[in-house]
Amino acid sequence: MDFIMYKLILVGVVFGVTLFVAAYSTYAERKVAAFLQDRIGPDRAGPFGILQPLADGLKFIYKEEIIPVVSNRFLFVLGPCIAMMTAMMAGVLIPWGDTLVFGDNVYSLQIADLNVGILYVFGVVSIGVYGIMIGGWASNNKFSLLGAIRASAQMISYEIAMGLSIIALVLVTGTLSLGEISAQQTGGVGGEWHFWNVVYQPLGFLIFIICAFAECNRTPFDLPECETELIGGYHTEYSSMKLGFYLFAEYINMFVSAAVISTLYFGGYNFPFMNDLGLDHNIISIIGVLVLISKVCFFIFFFMWIRWTIPRFRYDQLMNLGWKVLIPLSIFNIFITGLVILIKNNNWTW
Repeated sequence: MDFIMYKLILVGVVFGVTLFVAAYSTYAERKVAAFLQDRIGPDRAGPFGILQPLADGLKFIYKEEIIPVVSNRFLFVLGPCIAMMTAMMAGVLIPWGDTLVFGDNVYSLQIADLNVGILYVFGVVSIGVYGIMIGGWASNNKFSLLGAIRASAQMISYEIAMGLSIIALVLVTGTLSLGEISAQQTGGVGGEWHFWNVVYQPLGFLIFIICAFAECNRTPFDLPECETELIGGYHTEYSSMKLGFYLFAEYINMFVSAAVISTLYFGGYNFPFMNDLGLDHNIISIIGVLVLISKVCFFIFFFMWIRWTIPRFRYDQLMNLGWKVLIPLSIFNIFITGLVILIKNNNWTW
């Protein structure tokens, strides 16, 4: 019973933190954009505008809900529900910290640690495209349909390169478990940063983060929502909280992507010299949680920085980058990684 209660509490905390970070990512997006464009940004709702996400949420809740007469009503409602649900599901496998020890009881700061965790994440991401496709098609709007087709083709194309980049990482780590991958980057006694996977897989990390931008429909890969061509993309016909679900799911995906990148390549909750501090294990675990959150915040800022720095690609450029550049690079990375492992394991010399 204690185990079940602990897991329920952990689920509630992760759920709340995810919603909080996603909500205030909208505020940070505006502030970062304002800073880069020499503006002030939101400053009316509360001190420094910190209540702006609450104002936006209330606006979505109280706005009139409009469902087009010519739409497929059931699928029109189902689309944003799928998008939001799949965005929330991926966070259950993130190891947010080491363990907490109370007496004889050891509690993991990970909701679930599957031995095929990476496959689970990819499976959930693959389902997310259905929410976009269903919403765009059910709207019975040509701009929504074009946006949905673009999003589907883009996500499917970049999932291939992302999956191939992960294969090289699996060759290095020998596991699909996010918990084990994070634990391997502790680096022995000291927890040195040079044990992080980004040191061993710099090309794989570069490919993965580029694909993460495309999977989250973030600039310069925001062709599915290209306002200058498609009005609003696949959610053109949506209003009220259904539109809020689509927009919110995008920021949740960005948060989860940042957490996955931090876990796979940047040590997760590990930080340099963590085991040399001489502190209590529980205190080290709590510091590790804060360290992981700080890494996630950095990558969220990086997503926003790129958005307000680089213009979007043309669609043909986007597809050429995915199929003609990233996929060959991913295959090359797998080959080089396998060759290095083979030489190392067999003690070969040139």
